[in-house]
Amino acid sequence: MFTTFVVQPIFNLLVLIYALIPGHNFGLAIILFTIVIRLLMWPLVKKQIRQAKITRQLQPELKRIKKEAKGDRQRESQMMLELYKERGVNPFGMLPTLIVQAVVLFGLYMGLIKVIKHSDEIVKFAYEPLQRLPWMEHLAANIQSFDNSLFGIIDLARPALSQGGVYWPALLLVFLSAGIQFLTSRQLMPVDKEARKLKHILKAAADGQQADQTEVNAAVGRSMQYFIPIMVLLFTVNLAAALSLYWFVGGVVAYIQQRRALAEEGEDLMVAADKPAPAKQVARTERGSKITLSNTPEAEIVSSPSKPKSAQSPASRKKKRR
Repeated sequence: MFTTFVVQPIFNLLVLIYALIPGHNFGLAIILFTIVIRLLMWPLVKKQIRQAKITRQLQPELKRIKKEAKGDRQRESQMMLELYKERGVNPFGMLPTLIVQAVVLFGLYMGLIKVIKHSDEIVKFAYEPLQRLPWMEHLAANIQSFDNSLFGIIDLARPALSQGGVYWPALLLVFLSAGIQFLTSRQLMPVDKEARKLKHILKAAADGQQADQTEVNAAVGRSMQYFIPIMVLLFTVNLAAALSLYWFVGGVVAYIQQRRALAEEGEDLMVAADKPAPAKQVARTERGSKITLSNTPEAEIVSSPSKPKSAQSPASRKKKRR
């Protein structure tokens, strides 16, 4: 089912582009295919940027909530959830984009493996209407005409590292794909000069200091901007260069999309995370109480339990009637 509903449609889009472009270069087809996929993901990218921006703006409020909770984890979690609800933040808002990227990458990988092992699969694995295109009929009769290189410079079927040694053009693509992944991750990462590194937090926890979960999560997020590029490098170095080309082009387009989305949002996420939010927010934590979140740096979270009418003294009620 995955092959029928995911792998084959993704691969056939690539085949359609390959069969229609002048010159019928497979590397160019992968580049154009990647651009088309990223353009189709533009609505998800904009949503991802908006969520990241709101999350950055909430950092001062989250710090104040932590101070107000005074170590009460249950109360702190409740207050955070209410704040997220007030500001329309979905903690899992980035998952759709990541899932789509993973599905396309895996589907493309499985399709490319077929072609790399057997060149004639580019015809056999294509839908019947595509097989009737002029260039596809030519390939069916003369499969040696299939060019799986990037403009005749890089053999996209070869990995960077193999038993035959190092293939330097493919290795260059691997490093470029890892590098652009680092830049796209860093582009969305807010800067907090006072934030501690994860190793310092863990060292303090080993010395008996209680680790704050919010601070740990932020430190893990900052570490991921280094971890993901390393994983990309290790993952693609032994795979066909076609996957590295897809990852690199996708990263370049993603960087441009994120930059445009940041400009449309009117604010750069690279500013300090402790910048105060632009407006007051009120988050209700329990029945009869509320948390007022001010936009002033010196403001504190004020818990204001409502006073029931029955608590008023008889003398005060008599004075009020007079």
